[in-house]
Amino acid sequence: MRLVAQRVKHASVTVDGDRVSEIGAGLLVLCGVGHDDTEHDARFLAGKTARLRVFEDDDGKMNRSVADVGGEILSVSQFTLYGDCAKGNRPSFVAAAPPERGEALFNEYVAALERLGFPAKTGRFGADMKVELLNDGPVTIMMDSTGRTKD
Repeated sequence: MRLVAQRVKHASVTVDGDRVSEIGAGLLVLCGVGHDDTEHDARFLAGKTARLRVFEDDDGKMNRSVADVGGEILSVSQFTLYGDCAKGNRPSFVAAAPPERGEALFNEYVAALERLGFPAKTGRFGADMKVELLNDGPVTIMMDSTGRTKD
């Protein structure tokens, strides 16, 4: 799985003109699922997301997690994180999981966040979403489960 986590002051997702989800300060996480990803990858990255220390402490150092600051997490599925532009100018998405598998693992990631105390705030899988955010910093971190120690 691949994640792009952005520290935000606020973020929201709109589908067909209806706001389907929004958060205040916290993390906007774009989540892509690859062919070889498993439920373990989803749970591993949910834990990494919850513990990611990108919020400032009293000394101005990025030393606090989203949980430490009482922030929220908005998770948005994004298969284009697996776009490959190595050949030509049109990205290939063959490394992305098929929609059914992608949705199941995205849902497992969100469920794992819920088990860690973060209410499910998501976009709508497979929909044409409009995502609005106010970056804080900006701070943007990429995470990938590839190469992690398998449990």
